[in-house]
Amino acid sequence: MTSILVSQLAEYSGQSVSLKGWIFNFRSSGGLYFLQFRDGTGFVQAVVEKSGVSEAVWGACEQVTMESSVALSGTVSEHPKKPGVFELRVDGLKIIQRASEYPIAKKEHGPDFLLDHRHLWLRSPRQWAIQRIRDAVITAIYAFYHQRGFIKIDTPIITPNACEGATELFGITYFDEGQAYLSQSGQLYLEAAIMSVGRGFDFGPTFRAEKSKTRRHLTEFWMMDAEAAFVEHEDSMKLQEEMICAIVEHCLMHCQQEFTILERDTTPLKKIKAPFTRLTYTEAIKKLNELGSDIKFGEDLGNDDEGLLTRDSSVPVFVHKWPASIKPFYMKVDPANPDLVLNDDLIGTAGAGELIGGSQREDDYEILKSKIEAEGLQGEEYQWYLDLRKYGSVPHSGFGLGLERTVGWIAGAEHIRETIPFPRLINRFKP
Repeated sequence: MTSILVSQLAEYSGQSVSLKGWIFNFRSSGGLYFLQFRDGTGFVQAVVEKSGVSEAVWGACEQVTMESSVALSGTVSEHPKKPGVFELRVDGLKIIQRASEYPIAKKEHGPDFLLDHRHLWLRSPRQWAIQRIRDAVITAIYAFYHQRGFIKIDTPIITPNACEGATELFGITYFDEGQAYLSQSGQLYLEAAIMSVGRGFDFGPTFRAEKSKTRRHLTEFWMMDAEAAFVEHEDSMKLQEEMICAIVEHCLMHCQQEFTILERDTTPLKKIKAPFTRLTYTEAIKKLNELGSDIKFGEDLGNDDEGLLTRDSSVPVFVHKWPASIKPFYMKVDPANPDLVLNDDLIGTAGAGELIGGSQREDDYEILKSKIEAEGLQGEEYQWYLDLRKYGSVPHSGFGLGLERTVGWIAGAEHIRETIPFPRLINRFKP
């Protein structure tokens, strides 16, 4: 008998197969058992008819509990009322491990209870679907960059300095070397790498010690950073735009089952097409004031401001050329206005908030040195970064995409804690 995965059922219609996985729900009706089965690749209903199986198989059905692991055998058949949906007509059932009483019942549970049991909550169809979308986003990003001549560069997690001086860091004592930090971005190291490889991206965990409890914040999250030599501000935004469109297109193509489970209306996602709306920071502040926001020039955008800017837009919105006074030292000054920098934030639709932050990088040694000193960051730990501007400096740009925010936006998840397998919040680092 052929052992297959649930995702392969359609290829074996009418044939006898075996499956291994878990029973996540079941019900009985007279001489029938309906077992809801999953194996990680998908879900299927397994039907056991008492008159068609041995006493041992029927007895095993009566012993099954929620989340018991089992091996099933039977015939694949198309559902009588749902074309394209397949069932398993069971003739064999073996319990691999009979699960204890499962703590996550069918009733409503609060978020704290579910997070305490995150190791089990991941098994729910909703969490399964979100993690599959996360995987699809990651796959799409790798494909996008490899098709465009970028290579993957692994940047360090333990660093001697901050990428953005204003952001709080997780500090650690590093043997006899003194203070070190958990990375908040691989950007600075990626800038060094592109002077070798031309175009590179990294993808890994990053850490922010901001004491924020909003639905958009984690203390440990995954960031994709990309850097490219000889790419300037406008072309950088175009690359970001193309990447978002490629991610959405890939998910629409490969995640239909996941969207169905999540009851996610994909109509808005189908409208995510280039070009995206572009507003300068000055234009954005003016528009926000007209919409009733009391934000002032020189202030950062709040969650409500981001929502107002995208409220009537079917595509994400770029806000670019921000005041230099509220942005990090490495951003290049706008030659048309020295009070502004050549940067951008990409705001997602439907209240997603900032998905990407990027800029053209300052490539002049003296200017960058003076900006580092003005930030009070002078020290030998920045000398290697300045060296990049001494030995063949070129115009270059880069940006970082927050994976969890992007997954939440595409999946329609209301809280970022569902978009990562084991979320780390300011009040939670277990399990």
